[in-house]
Amino acid sequence: MAREAQRFVRGGFAERVHGLCRYLFHELGFHGNARDYYDPRNSYLNVVLERRTGIPISLSAVTIAIGERAGLHVVGVGLPGHFIAKAVEDGAAVLIDPYHGGRVLSPGDCENLVHQVTGLAFEASPLALQPLPMGLIVQRMLNNLKSIYLGRKDWPRTARALERLLQLNPYDAGLRRDLGVCFARHGQPGKAVDHLQAYLDAETEAEDAAAVDNILKATRQQLAEWN
Repeated sequence: MAREAQRFVRGGFAERVHGLCRYLFHELGFHGNARDYYDPRNSYLNVVLERRTGIPISLSAVTIAIGERAGLHVVGVGLPGHFIAKAVEDGAAVLIDPYHGGRVLSPGDCENLVHQVTGLAFEASPLALQPLPMGLIVQRMLNNLKSIYLGRKDWPRTARALERLLQLNPYDAGLRRDLGVCFARHGQPGKAVDHLQAYLDAETEAEDAAAVDNILKATRQQLAEWN
């Protein structure tokens, strides 16, 4: 795709950005999945590439990946309730909304967009439009999947997302608690015990410590019965 995009990414900076958007969102037809926004397939890049549809952050990831390979410097910007891409060159910047057909945004457009999505006031200051590091973008995508699978009570896939989040944040006690609870509900008490105990050891004064301790006792009892 990046090789094909290079035919469109020509001219001055603004022209090259518009060329990238024309290629991705008009020639290839990438678009936001408003019909089924919470379909987990919207967060898997291989499926987004196949179906040409996704959510703001996954479409921004596609824009970043192809834009960078086609010769532009493209980063991700996490607005409250929405995610966009930003092309940068020599102090100039172009804000792009991949979810809405690659339209170019002004700072005022970003403020209106956030207000429409969240109902909150937002100032599109230079600080608020700073790029997110790639690690935080990955975390945000995994958190989306975790929330979707939790809502469906799909414990195996929730656990899979949590395990990947824990790889990025190995000292996050809350993730270990959530993963332990997932394993307990999925009927895997052996995997749950260490995570639940680690949480209680790290968060001795947590408000939910008693509830987590009850889950831990139940998992240990289940293990004892199996043995």
